[in-house]
Amino acid sequence: MKAHIQELTAKYQSYTIDCYRHLHAHPELSFQEFETTAFIQKELSAMGIPFRAGIGGNGVLGKIEGRNPGKKVIALRADMDALPVCEAVDIAWKSTNENVMHACGHDAHTTCLLGAAKILNEIKNDFEGTILLIFQPGEEKAPGGARLMLEDGLFDELEPELILGQHVSVDYPTGTMGFLSGMIMASADEIHVKIHGKGGHGALPHLCNDTVLAAAQTLVALQQVRSRLCHPLTPMVLTFGRLVANGAQNIIPSEVQLSGTFRTVDEKWRAEAKNHIRRIITETCAAYGCTADIEMPDGYPCVVNDETITTKARDFASEWVGEEAIRTLEMRMTSEDFGFFTQKYPCTFYRFGVKGEINANTGGLHSSTFQIDEKSLQTGMGGMAWLAWKFITE
Repeated sequence: MKAHIQELTAKYQSYTIDCYRHLHAHPELSFQEFETTAFIQKELSAMGIPFRAGIGGNGVLGKIEGRNPGKKVIALRADMDALPVCEAVDIAWKSTNENVMHACGHDAHTTCLLGAAKILNEIKNDFEGTILLIFQPGEEKAPGGARLMLEDGLFDELEPELILGQHVSVDYPTGTMGFLSGMIMASADEIHVKIHGKGGHGALPHLCNDTVLAAAQTLVALQQVRSRLCHPLTPMVLTFGRLVANGAQNIIPSEVQLSGTFRTVDEKWRAEAKNHIRRIITETCAAYGCTADIEMPDGYPCVVNDETITTKARDFASEWVGEEAIRTLEMRMTSEDFGFFTQKYPCTFYRFGVKGEINANTGGLHSSTFQIDEKSLQTGMGGMAWLAWKFITE
C-alpha cells in the first residue's frame, strides 16, 4: 500500500499545485472564507465525497467511508483562513485581494487535505472505517473556528477516535516531518483595555487625570505578573503591542487604549494570571484617578499532543519519509485553536517542512514575504494520507 499511495501522491502532484495557487491567489480573512468554502465543496463534490457545510460559519466536514464504516472513525483537519497582510512577493499566483494574504500557510493546509482526500477516496475499499475531513474557518481570530465548529455539532453524527492536524514549517526543509508529544503550543488570551479619565490641557495637569501616565504605569506594573507572581519555571508571555493615546503634545486625552496578548502552558496558572492582570490594571489606574474597562475573553487553550497517538504518528511518518527526515519539534509560545480539539480527543499536531531554494531567504510565518516550496505539498498530501491509512488500519 505504501507504494500505491506514493504513486497516487505523484499522480496528484499537479492537482495540488493548481489548488494551492488558486487558494493563494484568493485569500479570505477569518470567518469570511465564502469563496474558499465554495471551492472546497466543489472539489469534494467532484470527488464524490459527501459533506456537510456551514458548520460554525464556513466550516465543511467531508466523509470518506470505507468498508464497515462504523468500525473506526478518525479525523483530519486543515484550516483555511488568511491574514490581513499585504503580499510583497511578485509571483504569478500573488494575492488578488488587497491587504489579504495567506501568510501562515493555511492555503497549503487546505490543499494537502484535498490531495489526501483524493488519495484516500481511491483506496477506501481497502480499509474499514470512516475518515472525516475537517475544513476549518477562523483559526487566526478569536473565538476560533475549531471552537465554533465543535459547538455547532461538528461530531454530532460521528465522533472520531483521534484527530490529526498539520502545519507548515519554514524552519525545516522540504521532505521533513516534525513531532513532539505532550505540551506543544501555548494558550492565548487577548487583553483589551480602555483607560478613562478627565482629559484636558497638558499645561494644567492638576485639573486632569493623566490617562497616559496611568497607561504607562499599568504596562510597567503588569510585568510583575511574569517576574514576581508566576512560578519561575512556568513559561509565559505577556506582551502589549498596541497603545493608543490620541491626544496631542499639549493635550491629555480622556481615553487611552491598550491591547496585548497573554500566553502560558499551564491552564491552572492561566486562570490565576488573568485575575492578577485584571486586579493590577484596575488598581493601578485607580491610583491615578482613572478607571479601566477590561475585555479579556477566553481565547485558545494549550495544544497538548496525546503521547500514544504522537509516538505512533512519528513512527508511521518515519516509514514514509525515512528516519533521517524526522524532526523533534520544540514547544512554542505561539498558539493554535487546534487546542480545542486536543481538549476533547486524542490528537497530534505535527509539522512538515516547506523550506527549499525558492524561499531560502524569504520571510517567516505572518510576514509579507512568506512563501513555501511547492514540492513540499507532496509531503503534506502524501504524509497525511499515509498517516490516515496507518491509523485507520492498525
